Amino acid sequence: MSEVANLAEAIADRESMEYDVVIVGGGPAGLSAAIRLKHLAAQRGNEISVCVLEKGSEVGAHILSGAVMDPRALSELIPDWQEKGAPLNVEVTEDRFLFLTETAARAVPNWALPDNFKNHGNYVVSLANVARWLAQQAEALGVEIFPGFAAAEILYHADGSVKGVATGDLGIGKDGQPTGSFQRGMELHAKYTLFCEGARGHLGRVLSDRFSLRNGADPQVYGIGIKEMWEIEPSKHRQGLVMHTAGWPLDRGTYGGSFLYHADDNQVVVGFVVGLGYTNPYLSPFEEFQRYKTHPEIRKFLEGGKRVSYGARAMTAGGLLSLPKLVFPGGALVGDEAGFLNASRIKGSHAAIKTGMLAAEAASDALQAGRHNDELSAYPEAFKTSWLYAELHRARNFKQWMSKGLYLGTMMVGIEQKLLGGKVPWTLHHRHWDYEMLKPASQCKKIEYPKPDGRLSFDRLSSVFISNTNHEENQPAHLTLKDPLIPVNVNWQTYAGPESRYCPAGVYEFVQNDDGNESLVINAQNCVHCKTCDIKDPTQNIVWVTPEGGGGPNYSNM
Repeated sequence: MSEVANLAEAIADRESMEYDVVIVGGGPAGLSAAIRLKHLAAQRGNEISVCVLEKGSEVGAHILSGAVMDPRALSELIPDWQEKGAPLNVEVTEDRFLFLTETAARAVPNWALPDNFKNHGNYVVSLANVARWLAQQAEALGVEIFPGFAAAEILYHADGSVKGVATGDLGIGKDGQPTGSFQRGMELHAKYTLFCEGARGHLGRVLSDRFSLRNGADPQVYGIGIKEMWEIEPSKHRQGLVMHTAGWPLDRGTYGGSFLYHADDNQVVVGFVVGLGYTNPYLSPFEEFQRYKTHPEIRKFLEGGKRVSYGARAMTAGGLLSLPKLVFPGGALVGDEAGFLNASRIKGSHAAIKTGMLAAEAASDALQAGRHNDELSAYPEAFKTSWLYAELHRARNFKQWMSKGLYLGTMMVGIEQKLLGGKVPWTLHHRHWDYEMLKPASQCKKIEYPKPDGRLSFDRLSSVFISNTNHEENQPAHLTLKDPLIPVNVNWQTYAGPESRYCPAGVYEFVQNDDGNESLVINAQNCVHCKTCDIKDPTQNIVWVTPEGGGGPNYSNM
C-alpha cells in the first residue's frame, strides 16, 4: 500500500479511549475537579476513571496570572496543603493602593480601602507552579494527565448530548495536507466532560452557540493582563508587599490598572490590565504597560533590575451577571471558561478551584446514581448556595461602575463595598460586547508612544522571545479569518488597523505592498494564546482555533 493510501486510511479512523470524566484544561479548575472526583470516589469506595487534557507542553506552561491567591478554596480541596508542600510560600504583609498622575502618586490610607483590596491571609504565588503542584496531587490519586494534547473538537451522541472530545491531528502542513509525520488525533469519550479552558475557551464558544448558553446573560466583558517577572536589587525588595494602582497612563474614561507583587528571592511580578471595552483604536495595552513602568513610583523598584519573563492573557471581568448557563447535556463549563473571576479582587484562582469542586461533586453524584450524559443541574444549584456566589453577588456592579470612568467608578465602588458592604438594592448591567465599543479612527486622537529604552520598556518581539513561545512552523495558522478582505477593507480603513496594537505579541502586522496598498500579515508563530484578537476584533472576523498541542508559550515561573 502506498504512503498516500496509508495516510488516507489513518485520516479515516481515530482510536478512542473511554473515561468516566474527561476534563479539558490542566489549570486550577480542571485539576481541582479531577482531585475532587478522586477524593469522592475513595470516600465511597468506587472506582472512577478521570483524564485531563492540557494543550501546553506541560501543565503550567500556559498558566498566567498575577497572582495573589486566596487559599480558601484550596483549604477545602486539600486541607493539609501546607504539609504537602503547596507552593504558597509568600504571605502578603502589606497592601498599597496608589492613584497615579504622570509624575506623582497618591496613596489611599489602608483604613479607607474596601475589603476587596485587602489581602491579609492571601499569598503571592506563581499560579503556573500551583498548577504543577496540583497536577502532582492529581496524578498521585490516579488521574491521567496528557500534556501537549489540545482538545480540538467536541464529539456528540446521536441525541445531541456531549460524548467527549477529540484531540487535534499532528503533522498537518500549512497547506492543510498530512505530512510524513502525520498522526491522527484521539477520541476521548466520557459520561461527562468538563470544559476548563480558561477565558474565551475555543470549545466553550462552540458549546455556547450550540446550546444557547448565553441566553439571558449579560455580554461577557474582558480585560487583557500583561505581566513581567523581574529580578530586582535586594535593597529594593519588600517580600509580601502587594501594590495596585489606578490612573496614569490610562485616561479617566478607560478601565484598567496595575499590580506589582513582591515574591521571594528578590523577584517582583509587575503587570497591567486594560479593559477590552476601550473605545480608541489607537490605544495599545502593551505600550501603556511599558509607559507605566517608567512612572517614578514604579521605576524606583525596577531600575537596576533584570526582566526575566513576559506573558499576556485575557481575563473575564463581567462577573456574576455575565455568567452563562453552566451545564448542558453531557458536560459543564468550569472556572474562567464560564467567567467566575472576581474582577473587584483581581482574583480568580479560588473561584476556579471552588467551581471545579462543585462540578466534580455534581458529576460524582450523577455517576453514583447511574446517570450519564444529562445536565448536571446540581452544579449550578450548589453554586447559588455557596460562599463564592455570595462573594460575586457583593461585587456584581464593580466593572459596570468602573466602566463609567475612574473617579465616578471609584466613588461608587467605595460606597457599595466600603460603606454598604455590597448590600445594595440596585443592579447594573453590561449592555455591549467589547468588540462593539471601538470608535472609528477619524473620531479619535492618535496616541504617540515613546520608543522603548531597553531598560524599563521593551518592544514586542524581545518580549515574546522571553515567553519561550514556539509553534511548529509547518502547520496551518491557528488564527483564522472568516473573510480575508475585512482586515484591510474595514479594520484598516475604518479603525486604522487596531489588531496591530491590541495584540501584545506582534502577531498582526499591516505592511505596504508594491502597489501602495496595505495587506495584513499574520505572524502566528508569535502567538502567546492570550485570545485578545478573538475578543476585540471589531468585526469578529478573527477566530482563534487550537494549534498543534504543545505549541504556544512555555511559562516557567509565571
